[in-house]
Amino acid sequence: RARCARAAGARKRDPPAARPAPEEQKPPLWIFGYGSLVWRPGFEFSARRVGFIRGYSRRFWQGDTFHRGSEKMPGRVVTLQEDYDGCTWGVAYEVRGEQIAASLQYLNVREAVLGGYDTKLVTFHPQDKEADEPILALVYIATPQNPSYLGPASEEDIAAQIIVSSGRSGHNIEYLLRLADFMRYFCPQVEDEHLFSIEESLISILPCLCHAEEPLIEV
Repeated sequence: RARCARAAGARKRDPPAARPAPEEQKPPLWIFGYGSLVWRPGFEFSARRVGFIRGYSRRFWQGDTFHRGSEKMPGRVVTLQEDYDGCTWGVAYEVRGEQIAASLQYLNVREAVLGGYDTKLVTFHPQDKEADEPILALVYIATPQNPSYLGPASEEDIAAQIIVSSGRSGHNIEYLLRLADFMRYFCPQVEDEHLFSIEESLISILPCLCHAEEPLIEV
């Protein structure tokens, strides 16, 4: 009787389903990294994919006076140069929900304010052949218009500058070698001539520096 009476009277309604937070309704964002982001993104992400973008070549043409250098001795870090036949490998990170605002806020300081980079949308192609279609991704590019831009130089001159530069995030040598290691281990089929030529020049210079720094001993 009690159940029938309740049904005849005001029917008890189920509580409305909880609506997702506005952040959860936003589509995911992909961020493409081709420099230090490949090994140290610095923000939370939901997925990570190795792959490439077309139409750009990676170049050590951007100066760095904070992360890998100083005002007196700027370091050399990478940016992207438009190149019709170019192809740049790196890592794309997927960020969702609250991760989106947090990652963009972090990268705005790290890449834009301290690095001099601007944002652009590019088409990212995952390395995994079973992955979905190409992905639209956000990328940070340092253009010649920013005050820290150094422009082209020979691989030998770039290596010599990297050897003597260090900043808040570590030595410029570490930056170069970590990037070369990433390409060697995650993209073994790819030949990045610019990157590996600078690495080769740096390795050839280091023994000379070590020998020159040895104390002179009178015989």
